[in-house]
Amino acid sequence: MIKRGLPVTIAIIVGLITLAGLLFPTSPLSGSGNTLMRWAAFLAAFALLLGVLNLFVVHFNRLLSGNLYSGVLAISIVTVLALGYTDLVGLTTAGTARAFDWVQAPLEAAVASLLAFFLLFTGFQMLKHRRGFGTLLFIATAIFILISQALHTAVFIPATWSNLLAQATTFLDQIVVTSGVRGLLIGVALGTITLTIRILVGAERPYNQ
Repeated sequence: MIKRGLPVTIAIIVGLITLAGLLFPTSPLSGSGNTLMRWAAFLAAFALLLGVLNLFVVHFNRLLSGNLYSGVLAISIVTVLALGYTDLVGLTTAGTARAFDWVQAPLEAAVASLLAFFLLFTGFQMLKHRRGFGTLLFIATAIFILISQALHTAVFIPATWSNLLAQATTFLDQIVVTSGVRGLLIGVALGTITLTIRILVGAERPYNQ
């Protein structure tokens, strides 16, 4: 009983103190809430460090078994940590930022450039198995965006058509896409609030798993 009830009690008390400190910043509980959040941030950073170390150990063992991809990952971890240390002691300047600009950013750009084609291919696969209005709308929107982006930069398209395509693309980006993203964010926020309330009342116990 104590083994199951103690984590629930601690979670409820800590959650209520933190929530009261956020809702009433001038109350005495505000300082306690800030302290608890700093402790949580420290524990999260320590857990992240342990996760990185565990990832390095696993892939280093795979490297010893002959897995070259694991070797690339292990070497990347050591390189980034070394650059972070040399930046800290002043031997290098913005070493991690340069590694991000030269390696991470180009890789992200390459993957993002392929995303549109993967989405279009997925849409055609969906059309084979499920021919509904949502699938047709998805494919039509993807095709329109690809064509409009290609024609918008083409030199043989008249300026009037190019401006119309730019306005249609802007409408899709600012109205349709933004509305969908905001709807998703609202759903995530409501789900987070619901989960928080369930944890505070003891209905959800992820710490007992």
